[in-house]
Amino acid sequence: MFTNSSEQHMKFVRYFLTFGWLVLIFSLFYDPISSWLTYPNNTLSPLRINPDICVKVQGICLENKPYPLGTNIFWGAIVPLSIISFVVYGHELWRRICPLSFLSQIPRYLGWQRQKRRVDPKTGKIRYELIKIRSKSWLGKNYLYLQFFLLYLGLCGRILFFNSNALALGIFLIVTIFAAMIVGYLYGGKSWCQYFCPMAPVQEIYALPRGIFTSKAHEDPRQSLTQSMCRTVNKAGKEKSACVACQSPCIDIDGERTYWENINKPDRKWLYYGYVGLVIGYFSYYYLYAGNWDYYFSGAWSHEANQLATLLSPGFYLFNHSIGIPKLVAVPLTLGFFTLGGYFSGRMLKKLYKNYLWRHKRFLIKEQIQHRIFSLCTFFIFNLFFGFVGCPLIFPLPPAIEYLFNTFIIMVSTLWLYQTWGRNPAAYFRETIANRLRRQLGKLNLTVSPFLEGRSLEELNADEIYILAKVLPGSTRENQFQIYLQVVQTVLEQGYTSSPTCLEMLQQLRSQLGICDEEHQTVLEELGVEDSDFLNLNKQKILSN
Repeated sequence: MFTNSSEQHMKFVRYFLTFGWLVLIFSLFYDPISSWLTYPNNTLSPLRINPDICVKVQGICLENKPYPLGTNIFWGAIVPLSIISFVVYGHELWRRICPLSFLSQIPRYLGWQRQKRRVDPKTGKIRYELIKIRSKSWLGKNYLYLQFFLLYLGLCGRILFFNSNALALGIFLIVTIFAAMIVGYLYGGKSWCQYFCPMAPVQEIYALPRGIFTSKAHEDPRQSLTQSMCRTVNKAGKEKSACVACQSPCIDIDGERTYWENINKPDRKWLYYGYVGLVIGYFSYYYLYAGNWDYYFSGAWSHEANQLATLLSPGFYLFNHSIGIPKLVAVPLTLGFFTLGGYFSGRMLKKLYKNYLWRHKRFLIKEQIQHRIFSLCTFFIFNLFFGFVGCPLIFPLPPAIEYLFNTFIIMVSTLWLYQTWGRNPAAYFRETIANRLRRQLGKLNLTVSPFLEGRSLEELNADEIYILAKVLPGSTRENQFQIYLQVVQTVLEQGYTSSPTCLEMLQQLRSQLGICDEEHQTVLEELGVEDSDFLNLNKQKILSN
């Protein structure tokens, strides 16, 4: 949806959001104004403190006194709004306007990025190249585990240090900004976003395979700038790609392709299943610590006066008895325990679903089974998250506001699940080649209206075009050859040679079109491919540029 939004407009949005974020960070250190809204005698403010309400923590009423709203705004508005944007607009909006992503690029804007010196062996000329994280390095293979661990540490730190302590939150955010800028200096591209940012796993869960209004990068192969692809504006005012290939496949170029190519990797199972457990553990700890739900739903945790003083106090309070494990230890233990529980529960859910399909004689490929389990995880945790996260800010407002908010969340999540549930890698591949097939079929000059119920080729969906290309009556041998050539060209140009699903469909199409080995070899030679086994499903090779 935002692919065609100009870089100039998005740059203005980035500037605006970054300025607002920096103002918020400043308010965490000095804010003499917003606390006025919480004064007990301010009857016009829905956020005013009611001194008659007792919120008990471990059997003792918390002290009620006015507080600044910086931490409430960050945890109760900024974080939830970003997650809603992931589900509604996918990754392509947020990754173009994220303030932290913008700040990580400051070394690039200033021309201060680290570079390595290379000598061209042919010309002997010296050139300088940006340093990229290699895909075969430890970080290139394990970055998702690192990001998830940083997310885990961030949630532990939030409960222990950042929830209500504005100074600690401000320091944390400033350190994060400097970390992003250091990574931007050390490595080219969006390396901070791709390999380090602890919000990237959250973004992947809620934004992939696609948001409700995400643009479809794979359906227009002629488009050079897709989704949130890195771009810049030249002197003539025309946008051009600024991609340095810091990661492949790249979520910014085609998020759904990244999703399908990585869906069976072990780190994705840890991400989805572990994240569900981590979020459940995070919200559950408030009850385990206070001994009641009032502590969380009243929002008292967001302005608790002595958060740092409780680090060594008992970390659990159950059945009106405190348990002598310090809070500093209890928090990481709880979140770690629930994360492991979520991971093993997710694996069990997948086994139960596979058994269900087997008993009912329904056969799905493993990618589609995994996709449906991931979709259920996202749907469940999205609704659970907003069932909790909206309460502290909505609690003081009229009941109608709470009703409208909950209705909106349910509608958004249900629409997302309805749109996502039926996706599979085969459908994605057919959509990728549909435009090429449509153009090739249009060149045949055949009378096809009787077979299309009066519709034109432009009105057919990807599945219908794919089937028509295989069974079109009157198609000559040359036409079948050209159709096959167009599909192979798309596979090569889009880099799908590492996808087993795409290669299997290509072999099926070759068989149905009657393309013999000699014709297949001719196609490869025309496209400049010397290895005859390059598209062999049993001898996959990753296409690299």
